[in-house]
Amino acid sequence: MFKKILVPLDHSKIGQQVFQEALGLAKLTQASLMLVHVLSPEEEGSPYVSMLSNLDYYPGLSSQNFELYQNQWDTFKNQGIQMLQSFCAQATAAGVTTEFTQNIGNPGRIICDFAHSYGADLIVMGRRGRSGLMELFLGSVSNYVLHHAPCSVHVVHLSLTPKTDELLKQTTSTLRVN
Repeated sequence: MFKKILVPLDHSKIGQQVFQEALGLAKLTQASLMLVHVLSPEEEGSPYVSMLSNLDYYPGLSSQNFELYQNQWDTFKNQGIQMLQSFCAQATAAGVTTEFTQNIGNPGRIICDFAHSYGADLIVMGRRGRSGLMELFLGSVSNYVLHHAPCSVHVVHLSLTPKTDELLKQTTSTLRVN
C-alpha cells in the first residue's frame, strides 16, 4: 500500500480539495505526506516580470521595477510557505506525519524529480482544467506528471457541484417560474 504520498499544491481553488483527498488517503493507509509548492511564473497570483530589459533607456526605472518585482516575489514566496504551514498543521492535528518544501522551477519537472528522490508511492494533485489553446501554449502540469512520474498519480478534478443553499435557491426560483 502507500507509505509516502507527494502532494503538489498551489494557490488555485482546487488546493484545499487536493489536500483533503490526500489527507484522507494518508489516514486510511497510514502514509506520510510530503507537501510541495513549486514557485513558478505560470502560477495564479505569481508576480509578472514586466519588460525590465526594454526600460534601460530610462535611468533608474529598471532598478525601481526590479525592486518592485523582488518585493512582490518575496510576498508570493511567503504566501506559499504560509499555505504549506497551514496544511501541515492540519495534517499533524489529524495524526498524519507531514513535511513540506517549496522549490523554484518548472512545476511538472520539479514534481516528478522530487517524487523520484523522495521515493513517493503516489502523487495526489489537482487539475486546473486547461484545454485547447490554453493547454497548448501554457501546458498542463498534471498531463506532464501523468506521463513522467515514477509512481502512480491520482488527479483530483475541481468539484463543480453547487452548494446546498445555492441549489435550494435555484430550485425555488425554478418552481416560482413554472
